[in-house]
This record gives sequence, structure tokens and C-alpha cells, in this order.
Amino acid sequence: MSQKKPDDYLEVEIDLDELDATSAETKATYAEIRKYVADHNDGMHVSTLYITQVKKKCGIEIRENVWSHKSENAKQPQCPPKKEKAIVEALRADQMI
Repeated sequence: MSQKKPDDYLEVEIDLDELDATSAETKATYAEIRKYVADHNDGMHVSTLYITQVKKKCGIEIRENVWSHKSENAKQPQCPPKKEKAIVEALRADQMI
């Protein structure tokens, strides 16, 4: 077997349409969800907490946060219905639900 010269190369063609998107590529980030909500709801601001609550309610798996409350009884503000509807709309637009 002969040793290849350093300037030898291979040409490879990849049709990206044939590749499956990874789950990370199909999920919107919290910042993208906040931007979508603001852009489509007159600048409405939604917190990460509210997005997390809606994701849980929709059955979307979320990572455990080190800052989350250890107690089940810890008081947290609940997402208002108007903001929940806007977040659900953003999740649908990003095909997460």
C-alpha cells in the first residue's frame, strides 16, 4: 500500500435533505420562544419559568435546573392564560407540539 501525499483529498457530496434532523436541531431555545412571543403578541414578555411550566404541561421533556426549588410546596408564580396561549403558539410554530 502506497503512502498518500499530503495534498491528496476526497470529494464527498452530502444531500442534507436526506439527513434526519437531530432532536436538538428541531427544538427552539428559550430565547427563540421569547422572541417569537414578543414578535407575534405586541412585545409581550414571557419568563423562562413560564416557558418551562408550559413545556411541562405539554409533556415536553426539560432538563433539571440546579436553581429549581427542591420542595414541591415552593411557591412560584403561575403562567397567566394569555401568556400560556402565546407560548403554546410559539411551540406549535417551532413544531415542538
